[in-house]
Amino acid sequence: MSGIIFVVTLAAALGSGIVAGIFYGFSSFIMKALGKLPPHEGISAMQSINIAVINPVFFLAFFGTAALSLVLGGYAVMYWGTAEAALLLAGAVFYLAGCILVTIVFNVPLNNRLAKVEPASAEGAAMWKHYLVAWTMWNTVRTVAPSVSLVLYVLAMV
Repeated sequence: MSGIIFVVTLAAALGSGIVAGIFYGFSSFIMKALGKLPPHEGISAMQSINIAVINPVFFLAFFGTAALSLVLGGYAVMYWGTAEAALLLAGAVFYLAGCILVTIVFNVPLNNRLAKVEPASAEGAAMWKHYLVAWTMWNTVRTVAPSVSLVLYVLAMV
């Protein structure tokens, strides 16, 4: 593995680990804590989180790792005969499909629907029950995917 690809792989592994850790926190305890609150409080808190997450620090980890994964996936295709190519391609696919695609297709639409409800309304309470289950399930997929990417990227480096 060349020096630059090693550095890109290391950065992608680190980014994958950071993103996995963020999502792990939500699936393992944050959503459970929000679910124990009265619905209007849980909804308000999650609406606030969904606004606060739109920031350069999170985006750097989340989308920066996606960009690195694209580079590594392209490298893997171009240099398919190398020992690390399959691991890099698999790591890239896991990150891009399991984080980016799942976020776009499942988590963001749920967030957008939650943003439109009045927290203290009956509609909000009904939406919140569904949201807690569905969002957490898809977030768990988003936890596993970058964890697998991290392992694959590390294996590619060794």
